[in-house]
Amino acid sequence: MISIDLIREQPDVVRDAALRRGDDIQVDRILELDSRRRELIAEGDELRARRNQVSKALGETKEKPPEVLAEMRQVGARIKELEAEARTNDGELQALLLAVPNIPDADVPAGKDDSENVVIRTVGELPSFDFEPLPHWELGENLGIIDFTAGVKLSGSRFYVLKGKGATLQRALISWLLNLHTREHGYEELYLPYIVSRETVTGSGQLPKFADTMYHDDEDDMWLVPTAEVPITNMHGGDILSADQLPLNYVAQTPCFRREKAAAGRDTRGIKRVHQFEKVEMYKFVEPSESPAALDQLVADAEDVCSQLGIPYQVKLQCTGDMGFSVVRTYDVELWAPGCGEWLEVSSCSNCTDFQARRANIRYRPEVGARPRFVHTLNGSGLGIPRTMIAILEHYQQADGSVMVPEVLRPCTGFDRIG
Repeated sequence: MISIDLIREQPDVVRDAALRRGDDIQVDRILELDSRRRELIAEGDELRARRNQVSKALGETKEKPPEVLAEMRQVGARIKELEAEARTNDGELQALLLAVPNIPDADVPAGKDDSENVVIRTVGELPSFDFEPLPHWELGENLGIIDFTAGVKLSGSRFYVLKGKGATLQRALISWLLNLHTREHGYEELYLPYIVSRETVTGSGQLPKFADTMYHDDEDDMWLVPTAEVPITNMHGGDILSADQLPLNYVAQTPCFRREKAAAGRDTRGIKRVHQFEKVEMYKFVEPSESPAALDQLVADAEDVCSQLGIPYQVKLQCTGDMGFSVVRTYDVELWAPGCGEWLEVSSCSNCTDFQARRANIRYRPEVGARPRFVHTLNGSGLGIPRTMIAILEHYQQADGSVMVPEVLRPCTGFDRIG
């Protein structure tokens, strides 16, 4: 959430930042409601002070002048009117504030969508084959490890079933990633709920903007997590941390549930864009001055995964039109998939500054007795599993149709080849 002080003091900055993203927010209406809110508070405080003054005076005398009693009845009625208007005003103001996106860093490139993201670096040489490499959907069906028919039968389009060594490979990949992040990158592993409250999804920034892309239980008003970022953000909701508790570095694996409504008709083949998938998520709570360096470290940790898997990758800086609602800066890490012939985004590493912390009220004290300040939050995939699986299958495929298992995963799989 953007500070109301910033909107009051620099409304054009907030308006222009939203327009850079392609959003048109109601800054003027926010200012109007905010001004009225302060008027309501001032009048209400003045009337309560008058009522307290008169009540004290009446308590010190036996006389109860009718005109004074009549005035107090009018004051009480007016206070109730102000309180009712304030509730309506605050509800609309809060809804509009929740719709204001974070402000991109000044050097983030302008652009309308992911086609205008900027490649920062490419690492590794693209493989050459002495045969025509197959896409993963053909490899998976030929090897009997991905069953698309069963997924459709069970749940509908954009679902699939992993079988045999395919299921084992996914489990091994998740286990290796969690071990790498906890043992070498310094993260603490979490096991999280997969169903969370409305307050939790609002605190991380998914609601109200992305309600139509999530799965919702209407009866209990609970939401299936679209990413582990949602519950991790709110683990410290309402907390005041001490400076020596920071930074907090967490990692968790969860299923992710997304309706993919905005992607209708895109990437319908294979497992690239599906409604349910696994993801390992990295997350950091840091002091504000440390968040730029923390973002660099998130990207480095994601790159280390790609390097150890031995697959070519590239890093991109997202443009304004592709950035997430809560972030000021995002780097995508993409693996090369030779069968599909495209770069696949397997990690988005983002700095949200104090945007989520304001929504979830997560603060820290820089020193004992100091006024609490909002922390900065950062998140990054470490990695998304289906697209990493795609890259592994397509990069390590052999002329005979088999797939070699990356060396780092073999201790977890128990086999070195899928054939």
